[in-house]
Amino acid sequence: MATAPVTCEIRYRLDRSRIAEFEAYARIWTRLIVRHGGTHHGYFLPREKPADVAMSFSAAGEEGDGDIAVAVFTFPDEDAYRRYRIAAAEDPEGMAANARYRENPPFLSYERLFLRPLPED
Repeated sequence: MATAPVTCEIRYRLDRSRIAEFEAYARIWTRLIVRHGGTHHGYFLPREKPADVAMSFSAAGEEGDGDIAVAVFTFPDEDAYRRYRIAAAEDPEGMAANARYRENPPFLSYERLFLRPLPED
């Protein structure tokens, strides 16, 4: 059993015409993660950049398209994450969300990453 925390970041490419529907979707999954033992660090939606702010490393960076949302959540360990996956699929709210969004999700695509914290010195 792996005892390290499981932190997951999900990056969504949004359909800008369905932002309100995406927000409703995000609220459901926030509740499900918390209900089933995780810590949800939030959904972060695109916004306009502050005026007159340049890139720190302009040769290596570029401004994004402004259609990306990010969710970050953590479970205490891999077993807790696996239990959440099973429980959320059996939870009435999770089942309803999966049925509602399976064929027509309120986003164009998503990317899932598993992360680990950088240990402090």
